Order: sequence, then C-alpha cells, then structure tokens
Amino acid sequence: MLDPDASAARVCDWIARAAAAGASLVLFPEAMIPGYPRGLSFGTVVGDRTPSGRETFARYAASAVDVPGPVTETIGSAARDARCFVAVGIVERAAPTSGTLYCTVLYFAPDGSLIGKHRKLKPTGAERLIWAEGDGSTLAAFETPMGVAGGLICWENLMPLARAAMYAKGIDIWLAPTADARDAWQATIRHIACEGRCFVLSANQYVTRDMLPAEWAHAAGPPVLCRGGSAIIGPLGDYLAGPLWDEEGMLIAEVDAATLRRARFDFDVNGHYSRPDVFTLLVNESPAANVRGEPPEDGSGG
Repeated sequence: MLDPDASAARVCDWIARAAAAGASLVLFPEAMIPGYPRGLSFGTVVGDRTPSGRETFARYAASAVDVPGPVTETIGSAARDARCFVAVGIVERAAPTSGTLYCTVLYFAPDGSLIGKHRKLKPTGAERLIWAEGDGSTLAAFETPMGVAGGLICWENLMPLARAAMYAKGIDIWLAPTADARDAWQATIRHIACEGRCFVLSANQYVTRDMLPAEWAHAAGPPVLCRGGSAIIGPLGDYLAGPLWDEEGMLIAEVDAATLRRARFDFDVNGHYSRPDVFTLLVNESPAANVRGEPPEDGSGG
C-alpha cells in the first residue's frame, strides 16, 4: 500500500497466475493501486481540517496513478504477455491538478492497450473527502471474446438508475470491484446477476492491520480490516466460485454464452421486460469540463 510500483508489480504477478490457470478475463478490487485508505479520517471534522490530515492526503495523492503513465504501461505489458482482458481498480490522479483524485477502474485489452476507464460516480460516505465524482462519459462497456463486459464500483451498484444505464449496454459480464465485505454485499451482487441475467465478478481485498504502511499506523481497527468476500455469480444468482473469506487468493469460473440465453428465457432486462412504452431513462454521457470556451454571440471569435 502507498507504493504504486510495488502494487502494480503485485497485480502483474496475479495476472500471470490467472493466465497460467486458464483465465481470459481478470478483475482486481477497488483501489487496488495504491490501496484503499481504510480507517483514515484525513484529519477532517465538519468545519475543520488539520495540518497532519493535509499531510496524509498529500502522501496519498503522491502515490496515486497517472493515466496514462508508468503504472498503466506496466499493467498493459502484463495483460499483453498473458493475452488477458484485465480490469483493475486504481486511485487516479487527475491532470493537470494534483489535488483531485478519482476512484477508477482501468480496462486493458489482451494486446495490452488501455481501452478505457470508469470513474466512480458517487464516492461513498467519507470517501467524498478524498475522491471526486466521475461523470457519465466513463460509463464504459467493452466487447470481449466472452461477451460484453463492464460494470460499476462498490456502492454504485446500489444505484438503480446507474444499473439500468449499464444494462442498456448489453452487459454479459458485470464487473463489481468493491471494498464492501459485509454479508449484505453478497445479496447485492446476486441480485444484479438475477436482474441483469449476467455473470457477476466481484473482487475485494483481504486486508489485515499489519499490512498497513507506517503512515497509516495510527488508523484504528481490528486485526482483520477487510475479510474479502470475492465471488463469481451465475446469471440466475448462483455462486460459481467463492465467496472467498479471510485469505488472499484467486477465483476462476467458466463463462458460457448459452447459459446467458437460457437465463434470459423468462427475464430479459433489455428485451421483453424493458417496457420502453412505460419507462424512459435519460443518461448524460458527455464529459463534464469545468471550463468551456464558447465563441461570442456576435460570431467575432476570440
């Protein structure tokens, strides 16, 4: 944690392990690089920020990932060597400012190219202290040899309209990186599998207190800070692998397009259950720029 190069090296090691085990698509947890700041307050209470909290944020921002940059090149190379589609959660440092971070998922193709990203639309709770809100332009879905893949991060998956927007993209493989280790999260991912009639991959970190860097040593918490719960769910809500609790590891399951067709026989969220004559959803997928240049109304330019 807090070492993006070492975190990326760990990701690359697991990509190679997954490929050796036969995987074609690999998902990593939310904020895998450089780590989820569990237990930290960043010295903030309503109406006040402390100097030490600012130092903590500065350290965290310094360990965030530039996109593109050295970390993305490293992971892209590993994806290319493994011939895998890879999705990995990072903390993204937004250019040109060093003071805005996003909770982001990066998507890499099997040729190693960075083909897209998704920025979390709504950071959860105290995450809003450190992560900005993404916009609709990164509601991304991608064709893979196994079907259309895409998804949402952690509690975005509880947002009904965000789910509907992603279902409309024809998702076959729903990717749900998370930091939520509650039993209730299992209900969420199983519901999405049933609702979307899609495969759901959920990845969460297993984190113990002794894994924290020295800068986070003051963070309070039990010996096990996050017990994991990664799982792979079939399109009828059944577990295909996991959940994996209280240890690090890797889950693998087979994706079969015929399973999707069978599951959608009686419920197709984009087909006979969509009712477009009753329901309409407007999704703004335009990038939100904070500065826009517009020509004067008299057409003089400048």
